Amino acid sequence: MSLFSSRPKLLVFDVNETLLDLRKLQQAINAEFQSESAFKQWFSFLLQYSLVDTVTQEYHDFASIGEGALDMVAQALGQPVRPTARKKELLQLVSELPAHPDVAPALTALKEAGFRMVTLTNSGGSTVKKQMAYAGLTDFFEQLRSVEDVKRYKPHPDTYLTTCRQLKVEPKEALLVAAHGWDVAGALRAGLQAAFISRPGQAQYPLAPRPTHEAATLEALARQLIG
Repeated sequence: MSLFSSRPKLLVFDVNETLLDLRKLQQAINAEFQSESAFKQWFSFLLQYSLVDTVTQEYHDFASIGEGALDMVAQALGQPVRPTARKKELLQLVSELPAHPDVAPALTALKEAGFRMVTLTNSGGSTVKKQMAYAGLTDFFEQLRSVEDVKRYKPHPDTYLTTCRQLKVEPKEALLVAAHGWDVAGALRAGLQAAFISRPGQAQYPLAPRPTHEAATLEALARQLIG
């Protein structure tokens, strides 16, 4: 489903969950803590405390917050904090995630239709390069962008607006593509168009503006955009 909008000049893709399937990481973290809720707790802590950093004008890279979030999961479950080497081993899986099956066909169609495409992720710059290389997606993108450029995590408006400014497009000419309601809300509040991809378990924020586009898969979104 799509609302009326102008054809975007730039597509800005979130990476984790939107493009990449996190199940390998989910299974590893749940197994490590012997809890089916461990991954969800970890991911919630990761997002929550990246926002704490941004709101309090602090910055730690996403990997460091990820390690801290593993410590918090251990504390919440009444388990020992894992050694640093083990935490790094678990989080190395972030760089070894496959793309969702709909991603490559959708990106191929969008590239052939002439769309400019970049990533914008809370992961670090070196991490997103590894992620895209592992998933075989690097060549689809004009740039692999990270919030490291501004040291403010999404959904802070500076993260979106800096990308627009550096890619020389007006915010209204850019479309964020994400499977997270908070990311879509942030982009819309910053003046961008936004597309919500309804990956399993994800939901839109009901108090945010309606997204410009909604689709179950990236292939469905590509069809909407290409027309």
